[in-house]
Amino acid sequence: MGTPDFAVAPLDTLLNNGYNVCAVVTSPDKPSGRGLKQNISAVKQYALEKGLKILQPTNLKSPEFINDLQALDPHLQIVVAFRMLPELVWKLPSIGTFNLHASLLPQYRGAAPINWAIINGETETGVTTFFINENIDTGRIIMNKRVAINPDETAGELHDKLMNIGAALVLRTVEAIAENNINVVEQESILQSIQVIKPAPKIFKDDCRINWNDSAGKIYNFIRGLSPYPAAFTELVSPQGISHYLKVFACKKEIVAHGYLTGKVITDSKTHLSIAVTDGFIHLQEIQASSKRKMHVSEFLRGFQMNDDWRTSLA
Repeated sequence: MGTPDFAVAPLDTLLNNGYNVCAVVTSPDKPSGRGLKQNISAVKQYALEKGLKILQPTNLKSPEFINDLQALDPHLQIVVAFRMLPELVWKLPSIGTFNLHASLLPQYRGAAPINWAIINGETETGVTTFFINENIDTGRIIMNKRVAINPDETAGELHDKLMNIGAALVLRTVEAIAENNINVVEQESILQSIQVIKPAPKIFKDDCRINWNDSAGKIYNFIRGLSPYPAAFTELVSPQGISHYLKVFACKKEIVAHGYLTGKVITDSKTHLSIAVTDGFIHLQEIQASSKRKMHVSEFLRGFQMNDDWRTSLA
């Protein structure tokens, strides 16, 4: 059960290792674009190529979907980046249902664990497999794998790394379950030794606005934690008071004392564009203006007249 590319890697690994995937369950096709062309999930695309049975329920509690699942007589369901399952679905297989989550549970429960780990400046994260229960990301842990986060790593880069490591962990988990060789751990037993529990809630557009009053390190982590999607953004304000929306995908930080006002734009109008913050500078590198493509800051400045009289709109 899954939808995006993150779910394709474990599915491919299971098939390549001879496991009988009797069906995939993925999201319904969605119309997109001006022509409202039907957009299919990455999991469906892969399943079509491999000739797998595909289920696309709009309602996970519908009798038709439940009947389809029961007809498959599944031993085990594996969930990777899908929806919250009703109890009658996750309890249906004879062995149960386990989920792959992109964090070291119980830390970073929620929809965006990769993003929040980087935003919070973590140096380590991981992947966890656990049996699903009635609450989100709280079930008994089967296995996990720790993974270092590099200091300059973006959410997109970490996503790809965890995707491959997660696929291997799913395979190990299935092998252990098949051999009846698992030792599950209740998350409550781990929680007792953790002082601060960090959540990973879904990220909305308004959550992506850069707060230039934050420190350079915090802003740097925020930008790379949202790159390439959903992307941090700011507004640059001209001397005439006109705001220009700008997504920021890559930057460098510089920790240094200075005399500039926080949020001031510093540029030579040709090659560099920097923002003064409380303890240094954020040097923008890869950005995207409204209705434009992503580009390096030097290319942006060649087509966009800007000088030191500009500023940011502080969050």
